[in-house]
Amino acid sequence: MNPQYQYDIFVIGGGSGGLTVVDEAQRLGKRVGLADYIKPSPHGTQWGTGGTCPNVGCIPKKLMHMTALIGEIRHELTATGWQGVDPHSKNDWNILVNEVQRQVKGINKGNDDWLIATNGITYYNKLGKLKDDHTIELIDKDGQSEFVTAEYIVIAVGSRPSFPTDIPNVKQLTITSDDLFSLKKAPGKTLVVGASYVALECAGFLTGLGYDVTVMVRSILLRGFDQEMAERIGEFMKIHGTKFIRGTIPSSIEDVDGKRLVKWVLNGQEQSEVFDTVLLAIGRSADTQNLGLEQVGVQTNKESGKIIANDADSTSVPNIFAIGDCVQGRLELTPTAIMCGKRLIKRLYSNGNQIMEYSDVSTTVFTPLEYGCVGYSEEAAIQKFGKDNLKIFTSEFTPLFWNFANRKGTCYAKLIVKKDDDVVIGFHYLGPDAAEVTQGFGVVIKLKAKKSDLDNVVGIHPSVAEELVQMQTWK
Repeated sequence: MNPQYQYDIFVIGGGSGGLTVVDEAQRLGKRVGLADYIKPSPHGTQWGTGGTCPNVGCIPKKLMHMTALIGEIRHELTATGWQGVDPHSKNDWNILVNEVQRQVKGINKGNDDWLIATNGITYYNKLGKLKDDHTIELIDKDGQSEFVTAEYIVIAVGSRPSFPTDIPNVKQLTITSDDLFSLKKAPGKTLVVGASYVALECAGFLTGLGYDVTVMVRSILLRGFDQEMAERIGEFMKIHGTKFIRGTIPSSIEDVDGKRLVKWVLNGQEQSEVFDTVLLAIGRSADTQNLGLEQVGVQTNKESGKIIANDADSTSVPNIFAIGDCVQGRLELTPTAIMCGKRLIKRLYSNGNQIMEYSDVSTTVFTPLEYGCVGYSEEAAIQKFGKDNLKIFTSEFTPLFWNFANRKGTCYAKLIVKKDDDVVIGFHYLGPDAAEVTQGFGVVIKLKAKKSDLDNVVGIHPSVAEELVQMQTWK
């Protein structure tokens, strides 16, 4: 411990990555400080500790997604003999939001209780700003400041939804995922602008909850993901009631008696429609404004605001580190920020040498037809290895229960295999319980298993996962 500083390590940002750094450091007996302050959305929405994931991201999103899937079962209950079920029953938005927020606030309370009760941690519900490479200014809600010092500083401030710059009053006329999960009034007829996983997930569960939903897409769905899988997601969503407008973006949004008149140009013709709600999901920007980064010499990407850090999470200032969504080139996923934080502390204090590996990270998109993947997309694999050097195995199938209950649609799986060594370098699955299926196959990819290894696995029958160990058809 360096006595010239108040803290051994100080963290700005109390999301998943920041809290992990705090936890790991205090376990090693370090003096730890944490500053976390939630800046309200343009509509005034605020939340508690924990960052995006438990408050306005993974957790409430998954709860609403699961609620929509439960709604599907109403129809299947009748088809499979259950009596007295009303397949046309409605979801009560206010009850759903209250229950989601009850879960969220429970997580907040757990975080708060832990921060207060744990020796070695000092928690500041204040906005952190760098004054120099070892000094942090802490600003409270009334604008009052105090200053603290630390040997090491970790920036883990995450990201916030982006807004277009060419539509007047767009922040007042639209909402984002920062607002949706605590929205006081049911969204009603909704336009979702964007093709990100956030856009498609929100559009999917809103449709499933019974709302009239349209997705406006500038170009492709799920940029960066396997495009065959992305298009199949879009087709499945269409079958289940979500509408799509492809190849355009809003040119204007106006308030008309409390509703939103949206105009756009498609194929040279101006079109318009009135919606109750416009939900923007066009990407996210690093929440690094007014942190004092330039003042102390921390380099950032001028367009995105993201911090430039090396593989060891070091910024251009040697004792200042950055992890999570606010860093250039990092995956915007909670589990990667958590593992990154753990490894950073081990390198700083426990003679660790592992850096965070961002390749072959499993993830799932919780659209109505869930999509799990790990490794290369087909496009990325072809670009890296060449089409002639790959075997692309595919399988289209219908789960047993879907046939039994007359559910619309099919599922799909894909394995990407290198011809020269038979190693599986890409896994893609569209179907029920995608996260549960994909997590196990993530180990397969990490261990560089071969297609022949999967062929030697006896499948579990009847299951959807057995399709992945029985694939013989390739493109």
